[in-house]
Amino acid sequence: MTTKVTEDIQAIWIEFKKDSRNQPLRNKLMVHYFPLVRFNADRVWAKLPDGVDLNDLISAGVFGLMDAIEAFDMERGVKFETYCVPRIRGAMLDELRTMDWVPRLVRSKASKLEAARKVLQARHGRPPTDPELAEQMELSAEEFDKLKNEANAVNLVSLNKKWYETDSYKDVREVDVIEDLKGEDPTLGIQKRDVMKLVTKGLNRNERLIIILYYYEELTMKEIGQTLGLSESRVSQMHSSIVARLKEQLRRRRPEFA
Repeated sequence: MTTKVTEDIQAIWIEFKKDSRNQPLRNKLMVHYFPLVRFNADRVWAKLPDGVDLNDLISAGVFGLMDAIEAFDMERGVKFETYCVPRIRGAMLDELRTMDWVPRLVRSKASKLEAARKVLQARHGRPPTDPELAEQMELSAEEFDKLKNEANAVNLVSLNKKWYETDSYKDVREVDVIEDLKGEDPTLGIQKRDVMKLVTKGLNRNERLIIILYYYEELTMKEIGQTLGLSESRVSQMHSSIVARLKEQLRRRRPEFA
């Protein structure tokens, strides 16, 4: 049965590439590969805080799938599933970027790092080294490495972005040159999200943000205060109160986890 389905899809691909304006054929391909969109949307969504609509990711992924179908070159010898997944995820990341979901303080770290880089570049006439950047920002090597990793995490890049032009009709894009060096177990993301929901249930917006930014984003009390427009002492006071309440809630619910 699987072989028959594969042969049918291959036949549809051949006919579609003969006439890429044939929408019925394109729609058949869209329906066949849609589960890839849903699977990747679930994976991305599982790692995000509340407030992001899964359907928005799916919609963005559908456009990524459509683009992949239009651009896919059968003669390259690459499986379409391998080719389209980065484009689907890239479209989802583009959607997240337009939604501006990255915490402001996390983004501000990237801005501070870039500002220090520009100062040293102008001073030395060359790209600065990490030790030079750490000294400029008055950070230890360990603190700088942490900040650098967090700053790099906010740089969402569209995998559909043009990498360079070629003499042929087909441009080379990010998705064609980037290498996926790791794969994540979606179960861990789901578990992390479930724990986040359990811990933050019943908290108001500021209390929930304090917990997420402190324990998940690993920001300092001062940075959280700047994000929420509160003093560092107020954030610390709220954090202590929240932790005390959570301990009491978990104590009462301990038999559920026995």
